[in-house]
Amino acid sequence: MKRHLISAADLTRDDAVLILDTAEEMARVADRPIKKLPTLRGRTVVNLFFEDSTRTRISFEAAAKRLSADVINFSAKGSSVSKGESLKDTALTLEAMGADAVVIRHHASGAPYRLANSGWIDGAVVNAGDGTHEHPTQALLDAFTMRRRLVGRDAGIGRDLSGRRITIVGDVLHSRVARSNVHLLTTLGAEVTLVAPPTLVPVGVETWPCEVSYDLDTVLPKSDAVMMLRVQRERMNAAFFPTEREYARRYGLDGDRMAKMPEHAIVMHPGPMNRGMEITAEVADSDRCTAVEQVANGVSTRMAVLYLLLGGAQPAVAHPSPATTLDGGATRRPSDTARTEENN
Repeated sequence: MKRHLISAADLTRDDAVLILDTAEEMARVADRPIKKLPTLRGRTVVNLFFEDSTRTRISFEAAAKRLSADVINFSAKGSSVSKGESLKDTALTLEAMGADAVVIRHHASGAPYRLANSGWIDGAVVNAGDGTHEHPTQALLDAFTMRRRLVGRDAGIGRDLSGRRITIVGDVLHSRVARSNVHLLTTLGAEVTLVAPPTLVPVGVETWPCEVSYDLDTVLPKSDAVMMLRVQRERMNAAFFPTEREYARRYGLDGDRMAKMPEHAIVMHPGPMNRGMEITAEVADSDRCTAVEQVANGVSTRMAVLYLLLGGAQPAVAHPSPATTLDGGATRRPSDTARTEENN
C-alpha cells in the first residue's frame, strides 16, 4: 500500500483512517472559492480504462485536476488496444510518456496487480476496478460517506466505524464493490452482513470476515447502512434467479422495507441503479439515499488517495498532528498549502 493501491485488504486500520481524514480535509478545500491545490503540479496521472465507466473515470479526472496534475485519459476503444496491443506494450508506452501514476480499470481480475509488480512502469498504480475482484477507492468513498452520516463530519475525524452494522444486498457474486467493502469495513471495525440469493453468493464466502443471510427482512431492523448492489447482467452467462419481478420481491428495497430500518440508517448504492429492480424510485429519491452524495465524496476520497501516494514531501493531511503520509513522512496540512497558494 505504501506505493500502490491495489486492494482494500492491503490497508491497515491506520491507513484507512488517514485516507478518510485526508478526504475530509479535501472536501473542505472543495468548498472554497479556489478549489485547487498545487500539490501535484508537474505530475502526470493517466486514466487507463479498458472498461466503460462514467462516475469512476470522471471522478479520478476531477480529483487529479483539483490537485493541479496533468491528466491523460486513455480509453481502450479507438486505441491500439483494439488493434491487439497487449497490456505490457501499453504500459511501456505510458512509461515512456512519463506517467507518475496510472489509474487502471480492466475486465481481467488481477490486471492492476500485474501492472504494479511487473516492472513495466515506475509510477504508482491505483486499481479502479478489475473484473469481479476489487474496487478499493469505491469502498473508501463508501466508508467516508458512512462515517460522515453515522458519526458526523467533524466528530468522525480520527475515528473508524466500530460497532456499526452494514448490510450489503444483491449481486455479490459479480461485485468487486462488495469484496472491497467487506475488507475495508471490517478493518474499520464494522460488522458486515451479505444478503443475496444463494446463486449470487460466491464460492468460499465462508472464509470472508462477514455474515451471510438469505432473508433481507430479518436483517434490515439491525442495519445502520444498507448498500444495494446492481444486478450485473453483462457478467451473467446463466439464469441466476427466476425473474426480475421475483428478485425485486425478495431482495429489492422499497418504501415498506425502508420503513423497517432504524431512523438513523442510510441507503447506499454504488451506481448505476436499476430502478424498479434492486431499488425503487421512492427509495432512490429519498433523503436517506446517499447515491448522489457518494459521487461527490468520491472526488474528495480519490484526491486523498492521489495526494498521499504522489505527494511525497509535499504537504499532506493527517490526524493527529504532526501530519503524516502513508509512508510516515511528516508534512503540513493541505489547508496550509491553499493559504500559501492564495498568498502568492
